[in-house]
Amino acid sequence: MNESRFTLDDRLPADYFTSTLRADVRHGLAEAPRSLPPKWFYDKHGSDLFEQITRLPEYYPTRAEQEILTRRAPEIATLIRPATLIELGSGSSRKTRLLLDALTAGGTLRRYAPLDVSATALEEAGQAICRDYPGLEVAATVADFESGPPLSDEPGPRLLAFLGSTVGNLDAEQRQVFYRTLSLALSSDDVLLLGADLVKDPAVLIRAYDDAAGVTAEFNRNVLHVLNRELGADFDPDAFEHVAVWNTEHERMEMRLRSRTAQTVKVRDLDLSVDFGPGEDLRTEISCKFRRESLTAELKAGGFTVRQWWTDSADRFALLLAVPT
Repeated sequence: MNESRFTLDDRLPADYFTSTLRADVRHGLAEAPRSLPPKWFYDKHGSDLFEQITRLPEYYPTRAEQEILTRRAPEIATLIRPATLIELGSGSSRKTRLLLDALTAGGTLRRYAPLDVSATALEEAGQAICRDYPGLEVAATVADFESGPPLSDEPGPRLLAFLGSTVGNLDAEQRQVFYRTLSLALSSDDVLLLGADLVKDPAVLIRAYDDAAGVTAEFNRNVLHVLNRELGADFDPDAFEHVAVWNTEHERMEMRLRSRTAQTVKVRDLDLSVDFGPGEDLRTEISCKFRRESLTAELKAGGFTVRQWWTDSADRFALLLAVPT
């Protein structure tokens, strides 16, 4: 029965992971400062570690966003009355259930359309949602949302959810391209639901990205295990220190791996040799934090008008509704 209501459409080319990883590593290790995109954290082990991070006492964003969703999901259902819920970077779809509960109770929702690069995560989450929401069709798509989400035949109106402040992993220029792509793909009766982590005391932010138990440090170093396994690299993860830095100029957190000594790393499959000086950083993630006025302005420049803005009780995190203009 589940099978008839669950579909999985793989839109990625067969060599997507290999070719994209090779390109990202070749480019990122050659530039100064050296960097890698955060998407490569999330192999199976990395995804499990991130689930642990979301439950740590220091890591407030997941709880803050859930607080807003718990309180506002029924209001969202009433305001939008969507026929389809699309979710970008859905992963395990855990938080999405707060939305699904409200939207199915509202009586309009017909389809859940999660989009993620992980077919396994989509398969597991999709089958579970089919089981738990008997009237719902689940149309999952394996795709990279950064290159433009494939939105076409979903019944409208559509609510497109991009939660977790994942938008903060993009820099200002990348966000403009992303907003513009989305605004052109959505219809006038569609709505964007965006989660955004807010600027706050840097000490709170640093604790959230450098927890006392060391889970985030293990998560950060896991990307080196991914490169060793997938590209024949010889990184020694223990030779790099996990560092969480607040970048005041750009108002963002940065996760870095700092070389403890002078060392040379070889990436066999790319025929690449990389020299790290003592104390040299490899940036593995940016996580931009937002202010209401500037985020509203950048969304407007990208083709969206903010209609609703909600925060948790401590004003740590925002959830907003925006419509294409």
